[in-house]
Amino acid sequence: MNKNINHPPDYSSAPQDNLILEHYGINELNFESIKNYRYKFSAIKPDHPWNGLETKEFLYKIGAWGKVRNTSKEGLTIAGLLMFSEERIITEVLPQYFLEYRESLEGTEKGNWSNRFTSQDGTWSGNVFDFYFKASADLAADYNVLYENNRFDQSVEKDDLSCLHEALINSLVHSDYYGGGGIVIEKEKELFRFSNPGLFRMSVEQALEGNMSNLRNPNLFKMFILIGLCKRTGSGLKNIEATWEKKKEGTLDIIQALESERTILALHVKLNLLEEEEQLKEVDESDLFIFHEDEEPLTKNVDDTIDSINKNESSINKEGNSYIKYKNSDIIIDNSINNKTNSDINNGNSYNIDDKSVSKENNSDNNREYLFIHTFNSDNSEVPIINHENTDITDITANDLTYEQKEKAADLSSSKEVEEELWEISELARRKRRLQPSTMEEIIIRLCTQKPLMLKELAYLLERTPDGLRNNYLAKLLSKGRVRLKYPDQLNHPKQAYMVVEKKDQ
Repeated sequence: MNKNINHPPDYSSAPQDNLILEHYGINELNFESIKNYRYKFSAIKPDHPWNGLETKEFLYKIGAWGKVRNTSKEGLTIAGLLMFSEERIITEVLPQYFLEYRESLEGTEKGNWSNRFTSQDGTWSGNVFDFYFKASADLAADYNVLYENNRFDQSVEKDDLSCLHEALINSLVHSDYYGGGGIVIEKEKELFRFSNPGLFRMSVEQALEGNMSNLRNPNLFKMFILIGLCKRTGSGLKNIEATWEKKKEGTLDIIQALESERTILALHVKLNLLEEEEQLKEVDESDLFIFHEDEEPLTKNVDDTIDSINKNESSINKEGNSYIKYKNSDIIIDNSINNKTNSDINNGNSYNIDDKSVSKENNSDNNREYLFIHTFNSDNSEVPIINHENTDITDITANDLTYEQKEKAADLSSSKEVEEELWEISELARRKRRLQPSTMEEIIIRLCTQKPLMLKELAYLLERTPDGLRNNYLAKLLSKGRVRLKYPDQLNHPKQAYMVVEKKDQ
């Protein structure tokens, strides 16, 4: 651990957040923030007597509202203003107040952030309570994907994320909100940085020893404690150091800067470097199809009888998607995907991909011919297998198929094109096991642009687990409004799928 101490710590013991603002009342608060706080409070303390209190009394109990004893004066405390008000009102009292979260995960130059929000952007309340949950969610996003935890251990990830949340709360509760520069939280390729105005109120050595605390904003800290986000033991920094130093690449820097009077906590982390090491597994041709729950893949090996047919000069084109024409009682199968003019017959079990897909020469022993046509589509439909046993292929006419079968056969070419387009779009994700989140999101968007896709279809195409896709990418894309559910009112619909949000839908 590196400690860069350029200035003696601020040993003042006077709290900053208990000042009562007489002219700031309940109407200065964001009621959605209060509602969310009370919900979290009641969730972990369902039988607590404070759950039945009116809003003002509840705020008084948690330190957000103050009363001047022996007078009729009362109002919000600085802590209540910071936690539950809105940026415009907070800056009336604390002009230097500023919160910022920013990410630079793709090597962008400084200032060009891949994700950034501030308390001033006007899209949310701008208060400390909402900032904590917005920032903590982004800090944790894709942690196991981006950073080294190759042999994924959920307990390890939980400990690491706990450190990040602890560091975030430390910045919020130890910050000098009268100081300049604001609170800045940064997530970079190999670093998490937490910077806030105000120096430690004790030496770094004392802070790392634990069991001692000198809080600048004790009421703010109390509010976080009451909803189970931290514990008042004075050991937060000690726990962060202990957990982070266990990581092979983990280092922790604490900087107390004189010139700017700021505290900076930097947690170094190593990026996951599996991208170039992973080899793309060979995909068997039978795996190129995607099946819904009510379909079974065509995986059975062709039997010896078919082998014998393939060994003969007389073979049949077995492409998965073909357009079937009937002419003079002969079947001419046009292959819309593979234009090879040579047939590949390996080890007696292969596909004949000649333009002439049916040999009219006589067979000496075997006259059984099989035509397999299989694809997936949005209706979970499948063209049936046509099995003409002991029948000469030239005897098959258009009358042997129903109208419905003809219609389905005619749709096969376009279905095959979509299928191959999906496979091509998702190739990068299969080849590289670790992708930048923005890259993976764009791949998912491109896939869902082709057609609505079920979770298991996406998992198959991208070679990722369904839970990983849902938690790391799809939930975020849904929240951003880039994709939507096919059945939004029936979350557990058996054919639930993800669709791209068209501009007209927005």
